[in-house]
Amino acid sequence: MNFISGYIKNKLDNSEKILSVFLTSGFPDLNSFPVLAEGTLNSGADILEIGIPFSDPLADGPTIQASSQIALNNGANIKKTLDFVRQLRKATDKPIILMGYANPIFKYGREKFAKDCTDAGVNGLILPDIPLEEYEDFYQSYFKDLEVILLATPTTRVERLIKIDEISQGFVYYVSMTATTGKKFISDSTTLEPLILASRTIRKNKMLVGFGISSQQDAKAVVPYCSGVIVGSAIIKSIKEFKGDFSKTFDLVRSIKSAINPL
Repeated sequence: MNFISGYIKNKLDNSEKILSVFLTSGFPDLNSFPVLAEGTLNSGADILEIGIPFSDPLADGPTIQASSQIALNNGANIKKTLDFVRQLRKATDKPIILMGYANPIFKYGREKFAKDCTDAGVNGLILPDIPLEEYEDFYQSYFKDLEVILLATPTTRVERLIKIDEISQGFVYYVSMTATTGKKFISDSTTLEPLILASRTIRKNKMLVGFGISSQQDAKAVVPYCSGVIVGSAIIKSIKEFKGDFSKTFDLVRSIKSAINPL
């Protein structure tokens, strides 16, 4: 069993649902990011997803796009992100996943990227612009030590869900709605019925739900049908709103973790 999937299984075996938190590498600034990342994990995040800043992200809504641009202006890039991971590895053994896009990785060099990720202590990758059809071509053997997490959406057909489940490692990332990140989640039949279908179809992997999960109420609505939730835009908004006071962000992390794991 791979590290991320094993970690999730261990949590679930102890009746604990998973909270994965997304942070943009180098946001709000390079100096405070390690403090933010470590504090997020210490506040209850089980998995940390670090976004590599990119100028043209296809899956990210306005909030994460803005944080990515700030991070790029700060000088964040793949190398700096891997430096952050090395630093974090001294403080945590929880799963760390990088989320990014193909173009910067091609520029960096795929084989070098895979090796440097493994050496730094990265456990998994999420690359939304590598579709199932390009999986084998992109992920050559040098990615074998990284768990590649694939995405599914409400419009993904059952036969494709089965294929995604077969290939994905770590977990399947279920996108709760057909939108970019940050759009408000609405708990109704249009979101819950496809989610329930996906939860019944995916068998090899556990399934985490993201996109639009921004509050305790959102998390409670989906967690009966999955192994945990992924929160990104709400976290980024709190960092921006409270301008360096990370205590409010940590409170948000704790509140969502408690919502999916009530006493």
